[in-house]
Amino acid sequence: MSATALETFAEQLARAHAAVPTALPGPAFCALAEQVLAVLFPERAARPLAGTDAVAATLYHLQAELAELLAQVPGLPNAPGTLADSLFNGLPTLREALLRDAEATLAADPAAQSISEILTTYPGFYATALHRLAHALHQRGVPRLPRLLSEYAHQRTGIDIHPGARIGAAFCIDHGTGIVIGETAEIGAHVQIYQGVTLGALSVAKALQGLKRHPTIEDHVVIYANATILGGSTVIGTYSIIGGNVWLTESVPSHSRVYHRAQLHMARQDDPAGELIFSI
Repeated sequence: MSATALETFAEQLARAHAAVPTALPGPAFCALAEQVLAVLFPERAARPLAGTDAVAATLYHLQAELAELLAQVPGLPNAPGTLADSLFNGLPTLREALLRDAEATLAADPAAQSISEILTTYPGFYATALHRLAHALHQRGVPRLPRLLSEYAHQRTGIDIHPGARIGAAFCIDHGTGIVIGETAEIGAHVQIYQGVTLGALSVAKALQGLKRHPTIEDHVVIYANATILGGSTVIGTYSIIGGNVWLTESVPSHSRVYHRAQLHMARQDDPAGELIFSI
């Protein structure tokens, strides 16, 4: 690159750097979320807190730290202290909801040995916990930070849940890798989802982004691995079972059983090492 070209390119990049919004405290915020989970669930803490005073002091410190981080976020709908206070007032409800998620997972997964195991090792529980935190901020109108938290969970678990998605009580993610849940998805209570499930949107114009684009999953539904359910008007009725590899763009009534039926055609030569042809 010539000196003239380099200078021109450097000027372009300088303008781009100058136009970038203020960087958000993403890493510090994600670290704070981890600390909040460690207080709510001492099983996740390196060292459990000793006594009521220590717990109260830690919560007070974390709330103040959250207010400081929120102060660095432009476009807040309310004062940072007000938002932090609102979020921490909701922690008892959040803990109760997450314990119900863990209990639902324990009941659904034969491999699960205890609530403690789920709280400390299950990626589905971890992704759900961070989602419920991100959703609480999203509901309060905090910009950008909820999406940073959801992407942090995505990186760590392979589970991608938009902070706008609404998820009911006793939610169970089994395994979880590759799950995608879109912004306007609505999930009822006692729903169980396996790895690779997509609750997504049909292709729509950008101008329709404010409309409901993702499906509604009603109570007591089980969705098995790699099922894809698309569309804002698609409703999966209560107590339905959606089998693995199903592709759905239409609603199904309550108590439905929807399965992908595979057909296997095998042609084999006399030679055992010969070609095997499968058509599914």
